[in-house]
Amino acid sequence: MPGTYEFEDFLLKVSTPFYLLLICVEIFLTYRPSHHHDSPRASYNFKDTLTNASLMLLNGGVDLLFRTAYVGVLIWFYNMGAGTSITNPIFYWFSLFLLEDLAFYTLHYVDHHSRLFWAVHVTHHSSEHFNLTTGFRSSVFQPLYRFVYFIPLALIGFNPADIIIMYSLTQIYGIIVHTEYVGKLGWLEYIFVTPSHHRVHHASNVQYLDKNMGMCLIIWDRIFGTFQEELETVPPVYGLTKPIENTTLAHTVLHEWKEIGHDFKQNTNLRTKLNYLIKAPGWSHDGSRQTTKNLQTHLAEQITPEPFIRTDGQQPTAI
Repeated sequence: MPGTYEFEDFLLKVSTPFYLLLICVEIFLTYRPSHHHDSPRASYNFKDTLTNASLMLLNGGVDLLFRTAYVGVLIWFYNMGAGTSITNPIFYWFSLFLLEDLAFYTLHYVDHHSRLFWAVHVTHHSSEHFNLTTGFRSSVFQPLYRFVYFIPLALIGFNPADIIIMYSLTQIYGIIVHTEYVGKLGWLEYIFVTPSHHRVHHASNVQYLDKNMGMCLIIWDRIFGTFQEELETVPPVYGLTKPIENTTLAHTVLHEWKEIGHDFKQNTNLRTKLNYLIKAPGWSHDGSRQTTKNLQTHLAEQITPEPFIRTDGQQPTAI
């Protein structure tokens, strides 16, 4: 698909100076003189930024090496399908955008709710900083399975080249929402993923875990119950619930796989071992750890006020 490669090359040439400009502006805002002694920790750290760039290059390398295989699979399913009946180009591209964004939401949801895929995706969430370069902190091995979620699009008649182009386009938007310097955006908050929404997604606060999974559109989170607004009373704390102390590149990529290996060594049966791989992160056969659902249930129980009971026998008056 030569045209696809040419378009992606064009996107790279256009988006790279755009990213660099935005990053320079964000660095300036981060390190500009401040008269506040209690100002938050700087958003940029040289080692963290270098790690982000390295993970991006590793992800790109895996994608490039595996591209012939996954493009071949998509073409095979495209040829097996009946073909799309959409002839209007505007409706075609708009439909592809909607369906591919939904496919990404599904991919992202699974990445957060199955430990096997979380072990890949966790690298994107492991930084304790949140800035535009965090958007490049890629899940290194995701290209090995991401295409599976696009197979239904090929089956119903969307050209694999167009699927790849649309993903490249939406990734640009997915990167620029990684910033602390854009507040809430009014009515756009109801339709699009905004920086406010994505700050929630990267936070390790219990209220914010596994929320706001969309790439471009927040409507899927609102429909499927994974939406969480950024709260003024709960500032985001970025990173993992269990921070990694060893920040070498290899450990950043592989640390969750090592933890899975430790769980496999426990004296349990095969079904339990597989559950450690398939079930949600935090699941344990003996209840020694907690999943996001457990943590959020416990938090809700703690902040739910006790029902008011009068001691004089009268019914409480509604206010």
